[in-house]
Amino acid sequence: MYLRYCSYTFMSLIFFLCFSGCNPSPERPTSLWDAGEYIASVPPLPALPVKPVDVLDNLESGDVVLRSGIGPDSYILSKLNQKDRTYSHCGIVMIEDGYPFVYHSIGGEDNPDERLRRDSAELFFTPRYCRGLAIVRYDYDSVHVEKLRAVVRSYYSLRPRFDMRFDLATDSALYCSEFVCKAINTSMNDTGYIKTSFAYGRRFVGIDDLFMNPHSRIVWKVAY
Repeated sequence: MYLRYCSYTFMSLIFFLCFSGCNPSPERPTSLWDAGEYIASVPPLPALPVKPVDVLDNLESGDVVLRSGIGPDSYILSKLNQKDRTYSHCGIVMIEDGYPFVYHSIGGEDNPDERLRRDSAELFFTPRYCRGLAIVRYDYDSVHVEKLRAVVRSYYSLRPRFDMRFDLATDSALYCSEFVCKAINTSMNDTGYIKTSFAYGRRFVGIDDLFMNPHSRIVWKVAY
């Protein structure tokens, strides 16, 4: 299942890059997309990573959380970032009954139905499948946080699937950064609050677009 998902992700992104009407830019040669190159270069995980519980008290409703994955699919996804390739997955935090949960869109063997998930923050932050984590905080106020909560719950009620086509024009399926961007922009009633990127002949949301903008800042991060 995992290898099939990685293959599907890889082929989708190759299609995204090669058939979008624009050649890859010189600084992004084709060889960078070789998952085999990634696997051969990954060192073993350290023995004493930061425990997930160490970050739970730092989370607030409306935070965006970022993760650096360790699989070849995560490596490929991180290459969509145009400015900072550190992170490959993201989600939105909501405190519910005193506990932080993370809403995020993900595919693969850990999410066989590939629908939008609501996970405990402890599960999202587990170091088992990642090499780094970050918390991003936006400048919106408490009123907009509650609007965002309503938007996130609305998306979750629909449970859209993960968007393997990386198609920003539709809402029937959403990739991780697309979900975060659209949810926040809708709550702010501003389609340009988080701006999108343009490369390879089409527009998309890179994970770096979520924290490299004037409305956000990283308030906590760790690399294992």
